[in-house]
Amino acid sequence: MVFSRIEGEGKPLIILHGFLGMSDNWKSFGALYAAEGFQVHMLDLRNHGRSFHSDAFSYEIMVQDVVDYCAAHAIQNTAIIGHSMGGKVAMLLAVKYPDLVNKLLVADIGPKYYAPHHQDILAGLNAIDFTVKPDRATVEELLYPYIPDFGTRQFLMKNLYWIEPGQLAFRFNLAVFNSKINEIGVALPEGSSFAKATLFIRGGNSRYILDTDLPAIQQHFPNFKLATIPNVGHWLHAENPKAFLEETLHFLK
Repeated sequence: MVFSRIEGEGKPLIILHGFLGMSDNWKSFGALYAAEGFQVHMLDLRNHGRSFHSDAFSYEIMVQDVVDYCAAHAIQNTAIIGHSMGGKVAMLLAVKYPDLVNKLLVADIGPKYYAPHHQDILAGLNAIDFTVKPDRATVEELLYPYIPDFGTRQFLMKNLYWIEPGQLAFRFNLAVFNSKINEIGVALPEGSSFAKATLFIRGGNSRYILDTDLPAIQQHFPNFKLATIPNVGHWLHAENPKAFLEETLHFLK
């Protein structure tokens, strides 16, 4: 069973993080949604955060993990928020199990195929040799040439933890990501659709959802709306949490 953080009481709301993220990234949002009457389930998808590591890694398998989680927690009808890779999981869950999802909210990702584009990040992560027992400052220093953006580095550094005193490691399963990185960009199956209310939110500075993508989104999600948060990129919820919260609550309520 995947690890989760559960906050509040009320209508179920599942939150799925993006690639190399974890439920911890959504703790502050979890508290805010809980205050609005939701029971918030923030999941660590397999090979991420505190969830188990597995050589099996695909959207189909991650969807099954969410279905199993819902069964274990007696969740029969839920709203779902997914960011980036988590948005792809949420979309596939909705088209495969429409009775399980009452509202779908997808943050800055579309149903189309995305070519691999995490090469620099993976190169940086693979450059860390934990056998020499680097400290956190050294890890960040080693990441810098590959990942000059401060925010992205800090996002990745949140995955560091102490296995034992003096020994750091990453929580995610880097070996599997190295071998299965192409799985992250897989498109939603052709002809699949979800007829219920769907909201896509994109960052105004992000290139993940283009205007030219909207006809394909319409085919998969005929009852969709699009919101754009200006002056933010792919990590829109971190860059402007107030606007993200307002857009999502307006849709969810």
